[in-house]
Amino acid sequence: MTQKLIKNAAGRMVPTVINGEQHVPFKGVGKHKPAGKRAAPPLATCADYPSDGNKVKNGLKAALKACGLKDGMTISSHHHFRDGDLVMNRVFDAAAEMGCKDLRWFPSASFPCHAPLIKHLDSGVIHHIEGSMNGPLGDYTSEGRMHGTAILRSHGGRYQAVQDGEVHIDIAVIAAPTADPFGNATGDRGPSACGLLGFALADSQYADKVIVVTDNLIDFPCIPWQIHGNYVDYVVVMDKVGDPEKIVSGTTRITKSPDRLLIAEYAARFVAEAGIMQDGFSFQAGAGGTALSFAIFLAEMMKAKNIKARYVRGGSTQYLVKMLQEGLTDYILDGQTFDLDGVRSMRENPNHVNTSPFTSYNYHGKGNFSSITDVAVLGATEVDVNFNANVVTHSDGKLLHGIGGWMNCLFSKCTILPIPSFRDRIPVIVDEVTTLCGPGELIDVIVTERGIAINPLRKDLIEKTRNSSLPMVDIRDLKVEVEDICGGKPAPPKTEDKIVAAIKWVDGTVIDCVRQIKK
Repeated sequence: MTQKLIKNAAGRMVPTVINGEQHVPFKGVGKHKPAGKRAAPPLATCADYPSDGNKVKNGLKAALKACGLKDGMTISSHHHFRDGDLVMNRVFDAAAEMGCKDLRWFPSASFPCHAPLIKHLDSGVIHHIEGSMNGPLGDYTSEGRMHGTAILRSHGGRYQAVQDGEVHIDIAVIAAPTADPFGNATGDRGPSACGLLGFALADSQYADKVIVVTDNLIDFPCIPWQIHGNYVDYVVVMDKVGDPEKIVSGTTRITKSPDRLLIAEYAARFVAEAGIMQDGFSFQAGAGGTALSFAIFLAEMMKAKNIKARYVRGGSTQYLVKMLQEGLTDYILDGQTFDLDGVRSMRENPNHVNTSPFTSYNYHGKGNFSSITDVAVLGATEVDVNFNANVVTHSDGKLLHGIGGWMNCLFSKCTILPIPSFRDRIPVIVDEVTTLCGPGELIDVIVTERGIAINPLRKDLIEKTRNSSLPMVDIRDLKVEVEDICGGKPAPPKTEDKIVAAIKWVDGTVIDCVRQIKK
């Protein structure tokens, strides 16, 4: 059946009905304003829960049965273990054994470790996934093999979707490194410690039923609790819920590429020369190798100028932890822990504060941390001459990456994308991005090894760097130069008409979609 498409405010043709549900096309930045009340979970009564506080069930299947799992339900999960998650494959194995079909999986992100779920997608146990794709599940979706249409949201967009009632969670499964029998849970301690559990906050607050799964059950109370047991229905003990060593992935290691190190240095110097690096400023750097290197360069420049940040936003890593320990920042406001030094620091240092998408990124709140932050340094797969950016596909159109907090961070006072000018001899600066994830009006600076381009809308930044020692360029000139080096423009993606994924903007509207790759 042909999907009805309409042109949204970004000029992209998008569906208004996805998986049988109505969706609103993108109206423009700040144009979609919701009405009504927040969603709410059903009322509960203590009469239905053990008076001794012991909510432990004997295994995942018993807990899922007690939650009333049936066909068509939505099961949610978080990804604080990243590629080390050991819970969700077993959850859907249990669902398959129970004979369930057409389930919607609503993770905050999926990873290569979830490749075993392909058999459940093939069999129809899972109808579709609404969450960022990484690795084999991205390939699977791009090939048009999923029964339903994927929906990708930012971290803040996921919280918004649950809060606004766009996604109703029937059963939330929260993997917790430490918990008590009442359901209080934390991620900052225990043999599988992963840091915080902020991505599961909305799940715990809004889901009909909540299962906490742990491999470290301790006596009540679990202190500190990041998830409150008052939201939790059942607790399940597993042998191991996650491999914390695998929260460190290839994208969370410092780059060794000379070109990318140069890009990182240029970005740090730009922050200094544009006058952003001042006492009490704030920044957020992504977890990619170039962004991590940027943080190291910036720290050295801060030391040299005796400058201290009020806070840094993470994705916490050993590099941000070192800044906190050396007194270069008052606080780390942590949204996700990206390595084991970050886990340790959160546990031990009261100035390393765990946050959630509600405080940091939720666009349908009364403000959030993103717009307060002075500068955000992020990655991208493509940028076009109008400063629009893509983070979920490459120029071949294949769905390979998640959005994370990237969209939400675009609202910082200055957004910088440090990116290579080409990858594998394919230009990264293009006429029009393959998939639109971030409108150009929110992206201020593109930093490459061949020069720095400032968005013409940012006349203030252009003026401040007029006499800079940095190589400033026009983005269109940069595009031409890179095409000459690479032998021309990248070939357009070879796709079918079928839409395999929709990209949601921070306010819940559809900003673009991804089409099936031609076989």
